Amino acid sequence: MRQRAVPATLMRGGTSRGLYIRAADLPADAARRDAVLLAAMGSPDPRQIDGVGGARPLTSKVAVLSPSTRDDADIDYLFLQVSVNAASVSAVQNCGNILAGVGPWAIEHGLVDARDGETDVAIHMVNSAGVAVATVCTPGAEVDYEGDARIDGVPGTAAPVSLAFLGIAGATCGALLPTGSALDVVDGIELTCIDNGMPVVLMRAEDLGVTGHESPAELEANASLKARVEALRLAVGPRMNLGDVASESVPKMCLIAAPANGGAISTRNFIPHRVHEAIGVLGAVSVATACVLPGTVASGLAKIDSTSEPIPVEHPSGAFEVALELDADARVTRSALLRTARKLFTGEVHVPDHLFGESAP
Repeated sequence: MRQRAVPATLMRGGTSRGLYIRAADLPADAARRDAVLLAAMGSPDPRQIDGVGGARPLTSKVAVLSPSTRDDADIDYLFLQVSVNAASVSAVQNCGNILAGVGPWAIEHGLVDARDGETDVAIHMVNSAGVAVATVCTPGAEVDYEGDARIDGVPGTAAPVSLAFLGIAGATCGALLPTGSALDVVDGIELTCIDNGMPVVLMRAEDLGVTGHESPAELEANASLKARVEALRLAVGPRMNLGDVASESVPKMCLIAAPANGGAISTRNFIPHRVHEAIGVLGAVSVATACVLPGTVASGLAKIDSTSEPIPVEHPSGAFEVALELDADARVTRSALLRTARKLFTGEVHVPDHLFGESAP
């Protein structure tokens, strides 16, 4: 069987890892593109032994990149979540962690001219049609991956990548509160459905019989809890304008509790069937937003002294600080946060040639 070499860069973005590939190097047909990416990652297989995936959702991700089709952006970024255990690829959601590597990639691949010091890269997030601005360290007009920034969930330090989001409320569901309410009751459980860049359902952990401070492994071993969370997810999907979400990666399900380590709130996130070792970028933005909105399940638990300071969202690996800007009506107008990224490998990933069909690039 002949194989085809696909140029790719393996990068860590935030607390995730994935392949960054030019759209022009993949089949234009979405079904063939997905087949190529499944082969590249080694899915479906719980070990992903025949591909470059890392056997976890957080390491089975792809950024498909191209010059932007919009006047207000430099690069188009399509995020694809490649399932580990199933032959499926989802384009439903954004990924703010993989987003952290897009700016450096765009500069190094000539889509954006670097400036001496820092370079802003405007990124069109194709999944939701939103725009994010990444500020990348470029001393001497070259991308610098080394620095003193530290993020929980990643060992060591690296150069900071600042991410700012404007107008992402309702990016996937059509409204910040897609059910029209800050508080809903589903199957006897009070919850908040929110979408400020990522559809998230927040539930008090104690209402589901846990503390919200368990380890991801403990929660994943709790079969009855997982079944209850999934039943709630399937029930709220249509209410969030997402339709049947049985085979989709959203909404994310977030158990919340009072903070344990000096933050604003504690979280444990089902994404949607595995428990995140940390928390996703845009998931954290949605959680932080729920903390400052009156009437949500989070507002009664969150410990926030001032919305003018970053809101620390606790997760199993530490905390994630989200800065929110609110207008006079207490509506979130801007969110920003700090990530890091590192280029791990540049080369070619090999896949069966026949997967390209007649739409080969």
